[in-house]
Amino acid sequence: MKKTALLLATALAATIAAMPATADTKDKKIALSNNYAGNSWRQSMLKSWDKVTKQAVADGVVAAADPFTTSENQVTEQAAQIQNLILQGYDAIVINAASPDALNGVVKQACDAGITVVSFDGIVTEPCAWRIAVDFKKMGAVQVDYLAEKMKDGGNLLEIRGLAGVFVDDEIHKGIEEGVGKHSQFKIVGSVHGDWAQEVAQKAVAGILPSLPEVKAVVTQGGDGYGAAQAFKAAGRPTPLIIMGNRQDELAWWKEQKNANGYETMSVSIAPGVSTLAFWVAQMILDGKEVPKDLVVPFLQINQGDLEKSLETTEKGGVANVEYSKEDAEKVVAGK
Repeated sequence: MKKTALLLATALAATIAAMPATADTKDKKIALSNNYAGNSWRQSMLKSWDKVTKQAVADGVVAAADPFTTSENQVTEQAAQIQNLILQGYDAIVINAASPDALNGVVKQACDAGITVVSFDGIVTEPCAWRIAVDFKKMGAVQVDYLAEKMKDGGNLLEIRGLAGVFVDDEIHKGIEEGVGKHSQFKIVGSVHGDWAQEVAQKAVAGILPSLPEVKAVVTQGGDGYGAAQAFKAAGRPTPLIIMGNRQDELAWWKEQKNANGYETMSVSIAPGVSTLAFWVAQMILDGKEVPKDLVVPFLQINQGDLEKSLETTEKGGVANVEYSKEDAEKVVAGK
């Protein structure tokens, strides 16, 4: 009997030793460092963070999940913000970064202080941090692939870019350039920065249109399609095929045009709810889980047949979205 009990105890000890160590995160504090909130995508991103993390705090998963947003998209301001978060004793900092490399110094300071750093959307390149992103280059390339299917003869393109100097803007632009290189029947005849905001995009497009020849299509980054459409309308120019970016006002305009004259396009963007994935990844790391340093999530694409359904589930003034549960995050980490 004693021998059997000893064997069972030994087996149990071996099983426990083989199990991955986990840490209790109910006393852990996570902060969000966000560099910009001046468009509907960023506002939806913050809303998703607030919705999911408040519930996690209420459920006792973590002690706090506080969001902080800088007033301007400035690296120096975000670096100072992160330094303050280090001093305030947060256990993890989730970052939507103003630059992929200019924040690496302060990110390293956080890591050296024992703080977990998870970047998303605007990622950082400091090796100690984790990164969550979509394949933004592909997101740019698929736009030109789509145009090549719709416009066999090609034509002139206007490119609307995002925030200058931000990783996302650079990568989508590279993808569009690669797409034009692949489909040589297209030519970019003008480029402006719309800052992922309809009002900024409308003003920028209105400013360049008088100097442009006929534009067959507009390639974009999100939050700029509706503004572009309004600029073409105000200039009295034919409406080109405009790639949309999943914003509710873009989808509503697209539906109006589709009903009126059969207008066809597509829409693509990263879901704002990726902030909630970053939260759960940070929580998992604090809980002792093994998480790959680089995670890639699919972008959200809306096609002609998906338009009405997507519009129905997108709140007015918002963005078509996907929010992540802890179980969803575990599947992403596992590569499922």
